[in-house]
Amino acid sequence: MHRCTSSTAPFSQALGRLTLCGSISLHPVSTGAAMHLAGYRALGIDFTYIPFAVTDVEGATRGMRALGIRGLGVSMPYKQAVIPLLDEIDPVAARIGAVNTIVNDGGRLRGYNTDWIGAVRALEEVTQLRGARVLLLGAGGAARAVAFGLAERGAAVTVANRDVEKARQLAAAVGGTAVPLDGAALSRDHGILVNATSRGMAEVAPRSPVPEEALREDLLVMDIVYKPMITELVESARRRGATAVHGGRMLLHQAAEQFRLYTGREPPLDAMDEALRAQLG
Repeated sequence: MHRCTSSTAPFSQALGRLTLCGSISLHPVSTGAAMHLAGYRALGIDFTYIPFAVTDVEGATRGMRALGIRGLGVSMPYKQAVIPLLDEIDPVAARIGAVNTIVNDGGRLRGYNTDWIGAVRALEEVTQLRGARVLLLGAGGAARAVAFGLAERGAAVTVANRDVEKARQLAAAVGGTAVPLDGAALSRDHGILVNATSRGMAEVAPRSPVPEEALREDLLVMDIVYKPMITELVESARRRGATAVHGGRMLLHQAAEQFRLYTGREPPLDAMDEALRAQLG
């Protein structure tokens, strides 16, 4: 492998050398690497990407500075743990309370959250969010990123969760409302429904979190679950004539925003999407 980019060199001068990016997680997967590497190849830029298995997150951030690693994606359980280790936090990431992306500018580490950007861009491919009424299922970390993204875009958010107190806390943080999860999807007060729970995930609970009779033609449904890419909820929505957005779109757009932050270039979405689909089957 060529020499890593020096963190003290101006970024524009470093593009002629191999620049290292990657991700830190307890259990690294190849999905992010496949998208980023496909993007680098498509643009012919000298970047590479390595998923790192990390148990010492403080050591990993020190290593990022020392080795001049340009960018790191951050997976759970480190999205909160990295925050006090960084020099600066993007304002939206600070409000969400989670960082999934670190950018190294000359040894100064800045944290971002691109999960919310992935969610809103996936929805904005098919609809306008300002003024939209959204029912958000879930109140965990992923739901929090989606909720803040929707609020940033001017949508009215209703949070539905089994633990209603958690729903109330998240709703209060984004100026929304909270309702119990049971029966929430049957309401016709929303035009967009987003599943931000783990329900639908093949290895967790593959059944849809929403009864099919709650889905209708004038509804837009997004499932952030991407394993499988076409979940039972997405299949049900399509059968009912609703517009359905699968979780791969959010995954793609959050990686694309990381690509912009790392390279300063417009991401080649088609190449990255093809790589993602190959990974997810």
